[in-house]
Amino acid sequence: MNAPAFPGLASVLDDVGMPEALARDLLDAGRAFHARGLLAATPSFRRYDSDELGACRGSGAFPAFSITGGACALNCKHCRAGILKPMIPTGDPAAFERKAREMIASRGMRGFLLSGGSNPRNEVPFEPYLPVVARLKRDHPGLEVLVHTGLVTARRAAALKGAGVDVAMLDIIGSARTIREVYHLDRPVADFEASLVALAAEGLAVVPHIVVGLHFGRLLGEHEALDIIARTQTESAILVVLMPAYADPGFGRVDPLEAASFLAAARARLPDRRLLLGCARPHGPDRALIDVAAVLAGLDGVAYPADEAVRAARALGRPVDRQGACCGAASCARAA
Repeated sequence: MNAPAFPGLASVLDDVGMPEALARDLLDAGRAFHARGLLAATPSFRRYDSDELGACRGSGAFPAFSITGGACALNCKHCRAGILKPMIPTGDPAAFERKAREMIASRGMRGFLLSGGSNPRNEVPFEPYLPVVARLKRDHPGLEVLVHTGLVTARRAAALKGAGVDVAMLDIIGSARTIREVYHLDRPVADFEASLVALAAEGLAVVPHIVVGLHFGRLLGEHEALDIIARTQTESAILVVLMPAYADPGFGRVDPLEAASFLAAARARLPDRRLLLGCARPHGPDRALIDVAAVLAGLDGVAYPADEAVRAARALGRPVDRQGACCGAASCARAA
């Protein structure tokens, strides 16, 4: 590992319990990317306290809204709509517009994520809200609008582009079993790739996501999802890791060492993309190890990074750039 070349790194690896062989593999995968700075994305989705970077108190500068409140027709086993609960319900489009304008005026809102639960076909019902997005973008051209799209047709992708949406985000699943058994969904893997292609064809900044451990805590289809992304013209991709707190009790815990190894594989498979570790991942010691792995493997950013990850970045000589926006928006802005 040549630890003397990176003062302070050995103590970080000890703190998170990372085996030396894994650390070597991660450093080998990320060496070509270590000259890049590390984006620390800290949007106001939630409170963030860090000894290394300070605190984020949730000022409202970059919130997340849910079109469906806390409801999701799919009720997938890995999430059970739990990820929607902290989001701000939009209400109807008129109420959403009033709320957004008030937050721009009173809280300095610079952008937002528009998300929501899916219908039984894994489609987020965003169309009624697109005229509001268009008006907000007209009156506030600098406003950054991100949308969790779910699966889309070419027509729906064109509607997002026409409204002025800045970034489209969707999960890419590479296993038909996972789509059926975890998502409760009767659609093929090909529909996920077709949606990604449709969004990219419109010239949208598209940031596909892969959920590591989506198949009941085991890896199944993640490498196929990487292949789908590699075949499509995108600037960035985001990796997240199954969160046990949201998952069905039948799910197992994702092995953090296996998740860390997948980060290295993703970096090798997508060398031409900005690759980030998103905000959804386990808490506690597993999170610290995975975050440090992301830094070593040369990922370009980490949302709400653990202090150990910040220390690892500094030990490698990677400057840390904190931005109070969703890593999907920040990754596209930095890649432009």
